[in-house]
Parts: sequence; structure tokens; C-alpha cells
Amino acid sequence: MKKKIKKSIILASSKGIGKSIAANLKPVSEKVVTLSSRDLDTSNLASVKKFIKKHKNVDVLVLNTGGPPSLDFKKISNKLWIKFFNQLFLSFSMILRDLKINDNGYIFLISSFHIREINPKLVISNSLRVGFWSLLKSISFELAKKNITCVNIAPGPIDTERLRSLNKDIPGLIKKLPLGRLGKSDEIGKLVKLIVKNDIKYINGTTIFVDGGKSQSLF
Repeated sequence: MKKKIKKSIILASSKGIGKSIAANLKPVSEKVVTLSSRDLDTSNLASVKKFIKKHKNVDVLVLNTGGPPSLDFKKISNKLWIKFFNQLFLSFSMILRDLKINDNGYIFLISSFHIREINPKLVISNSLRVGFWSLLKSISFELAKKNITCVNIAPGPIDTERLRSLNKDIPGLIKKLPLGRLGKSDEIGKLVKLIVKNDIKYINGTTIFVDGGKSQSLF
């Protein structure tokens, strides 16, 4: 790394993957801004506007947020669609539009393994996460002119509260995993640190699946 990153912002970083990313960025970033859902509620556009007004620019931005519940499609109300559209799509779009990402910076999206292998019960998450990655991928071409690198990290079965809330049979899940264990949040944190610390830039517009080899897809 040529020089220490001045400012990193990690959304939803009070626990789990976000917390691990924040901890790993502290040695390589002069300032690390961590945000819980109380600091920034991405489903509340007023909260998002307040955040943007406070933070004018950033070198490393990690777009992370909690996930929607597991629901059958016909049971999803319009109210829920709007809430999670704001949380997973519109709020992130507003942040990218109005927050200045400094030249040579990084944008990391923390999405989901299920953008490749769909979980029928996660209809809201599947559709909105794929939609936002499509947006970020689209603008990554323009951002590349300023050497700003966009990376989508798609976690698979990582040992988090959300995973355990969605899966009641964790031992059964582990038996199906090639490595015979759940992933650790710190493994994702170390991945982000590795990219930033070593100034790895030639991965713009790339999705990195962190799933322990669970997927059988070639791409």
C-alpha cells in the first residue's frame, strides 16, 4: 500500500461481518467510522440524508446492512417491499450519488451467496441485492476513471446471527459444506483488509463469493 487510507466508513458494523471488517481496517485506515442501525437506519431515508450531510467524503466505503425476513412471495406486503427497497437499494443509491468517494478509493458491497444460487424463501433479498449489484456494476465503469474500485463480496454460510435465525438445523447445514464448517466473519474482514492494504485495484466490477466451495457453479 502506497499510503495509509485516511477514512473508511462501514455500515451496519456493530456486529457480525461489518464489525469484523471495521476491526481489520483499523490498522490500515487513519479513521474508521462504524455505524450501528441506531446511527444509520438505511430503511429510513431521513436517516440516510442526515448521514450524507455529516460525511462529505470517504476513501473506503463498505455498504452493508441487515437482511429481510424469510417469507413466501404472496405474504410480502407492499409496506415490506417499500421498507426493504429503501434499505437494500434506494439508500445505497443515495449514498453513492451524494457522498464523494475519493480518487483511488474502494467501494465494497456486502451482498449474499444467494445472488447466484437463489433461495426461494428469500424473495426480497434475492431481488433487491441483485438489483443493486447491477447498479453498482453499471457505475463501476465510470468510477474506474478515478481509480475507484468496486467489489461485491457475496458471503455464503458465515456464522452470524442472521444465518442462525434463518437456519434451524445448523449441524445439518454443516454436514453439507465441503469444508465441514461455517465461515467466520473475520475471514471476510481479512479479505477486505488484504485488498485495501495491498492496493489491489484490477478487480473492479468483480463479485467474490465467500462460500467455502458450497456452490457447484463454474461462474
